[in-house]
Amino acid sequence: MDWNKTKTIFIITFLVLDLFLGYQFIEKRNSRQLDIITEASIDEKFEAEEITYVELPKVQKEGTYISGKPKLFTSEDAKLLEKQQIINLENPAILQSILKEPYKLSKENLKMRLNQFLKENVLQGESYVLWKIDEQTGTLALFQTYKGKTFYSIPNNISAMLLININEEYEIISYKQTMLVDIVEEYDKEEILPAIKALENLYKNDYLKSGSDVTKVELGYYPLVQLSDSQVLTPTWHIIVDNKVDFYVNAFEGQIIEILE
Repeated sequence: MDWNKTKTIFIITFLVLDLFLGYQFIEKRNSRQLDIITEASIDEKFEAEEITYVELPKVQKEGTYISGKPKLFTSEDAKLLEKQQIINLENPAILQSILKEPYKLSKENLKMRLNQFLKENVLQGESYVLWKIDEQTGTLALFQTYKGKTFYSIPNNISAMLLININEEYEIISYKQTMLVDIVEEYDKEEILPAIKALENLYKNDYLKSGSDVTKVELGYYPLVQLSDSQVLTPTWHIIVDNKVDFYVNAFEGQIIEILE
């Protein structure tokens, strides 16, 4: 064996590897510097337009699509609840319940009373969070969560909702429940769009007007593909402006999701 020739090959190989690693390091450093410059320019634009926003959440830099299946409720599920509820499973994908005795809520301490109800009366109730209260229809809408992130369920994700009906005395009288189960993280990880870039996309598309106040920014999941027996959801930024207008921005691709209610 020609050791001199072999040694030369090794030296050349390591030189090429060092050059490649050096190039990768410089690219990452330049990318970080560009992000800092980009964020500064966005903030300058927002300042000029008097657009303000809350402290942006710090989330993981990468994420994945997730998938799940609608739960089909069974008679065994019904037996766990029927002591205090009348259960209807005509459609096994929707558990319908009428409470035998109304459950009193309190406007002053709604969160505590509602969480107690969920814990004691709803299957996996602690995995749902309150989304909206409609005083006119007497309805509380709650969405399912996964690892602390919400499944945004309006209008086309009907498989991860809890709709609670209340009477004029602010008592829970019935509810309908759907749930996603067998949730798995799909495909390879992809880079999560920073929250500031999601705000910039809203601004560039004229959704953030002068004087706007971004009052909430959080990362959750929004339905991407819905089939009869499964559903695929993508990481999505949920942004609330002026405490009343909701926007959703795909956290992988950056496009603004149009909601048709």
